[in-house]
Amino acid sequence: MTLPPEAAEGLRLIYNGDPDAAIPLFRKLQSAHPDDALGYLLEAEALWWKAYCDALEIRWNMIDAWRRPKRGEDAGYFALTDRAISLADARIRAADSGEMQLYAGIGHALKARLYAFRDEKRAAARAGVKAREHFLRALALDPSLADANTGLGLYNYYVDTLSTLARVLRFFMGIPGGSKAEGIRQLETAMVKGEMTRVEARVYLAKNLRNYDRQYERAAALLEPLVAEYPQNAVFRLLLGDMYAKLARNNQAAEQFRAAEHLAAEGKIADPACAARVREIARTALAALKQP
Repeated sequence: MTLPPEAAEGLRLIYNGDPDAAIPLFRKLQSAHPDDALGYLLEAEALWWKAYCDALEIRWNMIDAWRRPKRGEDAGYFALTDRAISLADARIRAADSGEMQLYAGIGHALKARLYAFRDEKRAAARAGVKAREHFLRALALDPSLADANTGLGLYNYYVDTLSTLARVLRFFMGIPGGSKAEGIRQLETAMVKGEMTRVEARVYLAKNLRNYDRQYERAAALLEPLVAEYPQNAVFRLLLGDMYAKLARNNQAAEQFRAAEHLAAEGKIADPACAARVREIARTALAALKQP
């Protein structure tokens, strides 16, 4: 699978911290190929990163976006994912293919992500199971579709880290089990071989290793190449600074927090809500380090 130029450039803009600049490229893709799911999926991806930055906070001594309530703009996000799923499903009915199964899986995974963000656990679980089914079928049809490993890896990792109560609920809801070790392996495959989700797999593996396994050294090593490749992404810098702070590398942590604050102060972040959040988080993190 080779991404169209607009898709590749749009993803580069998202991961370099400017999802607003990516959205017109994805809409151009939608206009040129209205029956293709890809442009709709990528616009939803851009909207996700805007929402993620706007919801950043420091909780449990970690920088991340954990939860937020429903918002009016969520309807637009779900309209994009539902459109993508509908288009992919129509193509699957006409002639099944790994690529369309992948797109349908990504659509359901994007829905699961926002449901989880809004703390709608059952809806998130149902969407996650649907995504898993499509990703497994995608790899069965085309084992080269490494991006399917991102969704499967996250599913396996999260399901294997559920609390005892959640495991009981999983059993009664008929949700398939998972393996954290297999999830890590799949995410590592995706971050090396994936096209659409290479960066996503690396970010989420780093965050999971921090959040659930306290493997701060490994998590930092995963994020460092992203900060080098996408230096304008203030979110990546905040996450890496947080990893360094956990490792008591205070000077390196402060360097990343200051860099993130400067990006916001210098107008390098187009989204005002994101810029304000980055500035607030960076200053709070610097104060915790007792750094000016």
